[in-house]
Parts: sequence; C-alpha cells; structure tokens
Amino acid sequence: MSNRSADDDGRPMRTGTWVTASAHIITAVIGSGVLSLAWAIAQLGWVAGPAVLVIFSLITLFTSTLLADAYRHPDPVTGQRNYTYMDAVRAHLGGLSVRFCGVAQYANLVGVTVGYTITASISMASVQRWSCFHEGDKCHVSTTPYMIIFGSIQLILSQVPNFHKLSWISILAAVMSFTYSLIGLGLSVAKLDTLKSSPAENKAMKRASLVGISTTTVFYLLCGCVGYAAFGKDAPGDLLSGSGFDHPVWLLNVANVCVAIHLVGAYQVFAQPIFSFVETSCRQRWPEDKFVTTDHQINIPILGGTSFHVNGFRVVWRFAYVAVTTVLVTLIPFFNIFLALIGAVSFWPLTVYFPIEMYIARSKVPKFSFSWIGLQALSLVCLLVSLVAAAGSVEGLIQSLKMYHPFKNEV
Repeated sequence: MSNRSADDDGRPMRTGTWVTASAHIITAVIGSGVLSLAWAIAQLGWVAGPAVLVIFSLITLFTSTLLADAYRHPDPVTGQRNYTYMDAVRAHLGGLSVRFCGVAQYANLVGVTVGYTITASISMASVQRWSCFHEGDKCHVSTTPYMIIFGSIQLILSQVPNFHKLSWISILAAVMSFTYSLIGLGLSVAKLDTLKSSPAENKAMKRASLVGISTTTVFYLLCGCVGYAAFGKDAPGDLLSGSGFDHPVWLLNVANVCVAIHLVGAYQVFAQPIFSFVETSCRQRWPEDKFVTTDHQINIPILGGTSFHVNGFRVVWRFAYVAVTTVLVTLIPFFNIFLALIGAVSFWPLTVYFPIEMYIARSKVPKFSFSWIGLQALSLVCLLVSLVAAAGSVEGLIQSLKMYHPFKNEV
C-alpha cells in the first residue's frame, strides 16, 4: 500500500505549487531595497536607469529558466532530483565547482539574514522616530532594542523544521512588500522550491519565475521612475526611512511596519537553506549520534493535539545561529555594507555562471559554437558588472570603518 504522506522518492509529500513558489520569489526579490530605487535611477538618469533595470531582469529570468531545468539530472523531467543548488552543480559540473558554489551561496545567504536584521530594525525604529517628528521634536532612536526584538521572533520561527510549513509567512510577506511598495509609489505620485511533481517541476518553476520576476520588475520600474520623477537628483536612499517624506505620519508608520513584517518572512526564506545544509551535513557525518539524528514527537493539547517533531541538535544549532548573528549586528551596525559586497560578489556565480555552465554541460553545447560564444559573452559582461559593484562596496566599507563608533546604532 502506498504511503500518501510520502512522495515518489520517499520524502515528505510536496505541497508547493507555482503560486507558492511565486510568493517565495516575490518575498525574496521585492525587498526593502525597492525603496532605494529612486536614488539608483537618479544616479543613472531616465534612459540608462530603467534600461539597466529591465536588462538585468531579463538576464535573471533567462538564467532562472536554465536553472529550473537543472532540478533533475540528466533528464529535466524524469531524471533524479537535485534537492539543493549544490546538488545540481555536483550532478552537472562536479569538482571544484561544487565548493565554489557552496562558498558563494551560503556566504550570500548568511549575509542576507544579517542584513535583513539591520534593515528591519531600522524600519521599526523609524516608527518611533516619525512620532518624534510629528510632535515637533528631533530625536535619535537606537535600533539595538529592535534588533533584539526581530532576533527573538526569528528564534521562534527558525524552529519550524519544514520550510513548506512557512508558506503562509511568504504569502503574508509578499503582501507586505506590495503594501509598502505601493505606499512609497503613492507618496511619490503625490509628490509629483520544493514543488509538486505534477505538472513537471521545471515547468512549474519556470512559470513561477516568470510571474515572480515580471511582477518585481514592474514594481521596480514604478517605484524607481516615479520616485525619481518626484525628487529628481535629490532622491533619498530610502523613501520611507530617509528624508523623502515627513507626512502623513500614520501612512509612513504603516509602511515601515509592513517592511518589518515582510523581512520577518524574507529572513526565513534565506535562513532555511542554511539550516538544512548544516543539519544534513551533520547527520551524514555523525549518523550514530542520537542528539543529531533523533526526532522527538511532542503533542500540544491546547492546539488540538497537534504534534511537533523536535530535534535536539536542530533546536540548539538554529538558536545559536540567530543569536550570534543578532549580537553581531548590534556590535557592527554597518554590516549591511558587507551584505552589498557579498551580493555583488555572489551575483555572477549564482545567478549567471552556474546556470549557464550547467546548461552547456546538460545540452552538450559545442565549444566556440554561436550559442556557446553568446552564453560566455553574457557571463563575462555580468562578471565585469559584479566586479565594478564589488569595488563600490569596498569603497563604502572603507568609509564606514572611518566613521565607526561601537554600539552607536541610531536612525
């Protein structure tokens, strides 16, 4: 008799759809960085700004479709599943590429979770700061208590063992991202994985990528261009927390709360792969250690007898990760600039290089053919862009170090 709670590979039944996958993509991609797009467009101008945004959105969509076909190997529909990015790279490329991928991927994920802690705390502190302005006072609000609050919330959410259980958080976070993006857009106007087997996972993921990336691109263009039209060259780095608007205060507070709620969910989107990687590696290294491998079922009567599976190592490891990263950002408030550096460095290998190289290996594209030259040229251009962005991040890091004051976390 078949087990309806298990999929065809013996793992828990997949419940994800292209809709929930799109929510995960929107949650991860429409971050609070959308609020700084007006400033970015202002630096490039009306022609180059939107053009660069659209071009790199198309590049991301193209490489995402290539990556979707790498989920199974060797056949994209019937082949063996690759459950992680590193598994896909191992199956298609092997060798040192796997380690290179691992370093780039998990450094980026760690950096994002740390950066989100900082960004969420700034948004929460901005609510208190705007209240001061509304009362006619000037005040400096410390973000440290809000970092601790955000970290405490993540301590609880991080104990959810299955990422699919958090789909509702991604959907809520996606709604929040739309909300604060629309508020920023409206104020500017006023101023002027893990999918079901059927249909095939690669087709569902391609559809999710199209919906998710198209949606975010439209919002990026609207927020960036309308914000630039409203402020011109004086566009602030953050429409909500910066000097962009000073009224209506209640609407600014709603937007900042939405940013914080969105980042609660987005944090988990990036943290769960880190948790899974470490836990899987430890189970493989110490298969006889019961502390690492044994799950204990706990029933909670007040929740209607709902049972939870608790693993000692998982509890300790996830608690330690969130606690350490939270303490780290309270000590080094400009760690967000490290995030920019990590993002610049990891963009090329994770978004462009590996999807292209896996496609070349899977499709056996001949060297020096027209397709091969075109793909390599695209990869080279994106590498150069990443290097330029990394150089800018290093300069920003140097400037922050010169002005660094420990424990002075204020907005």
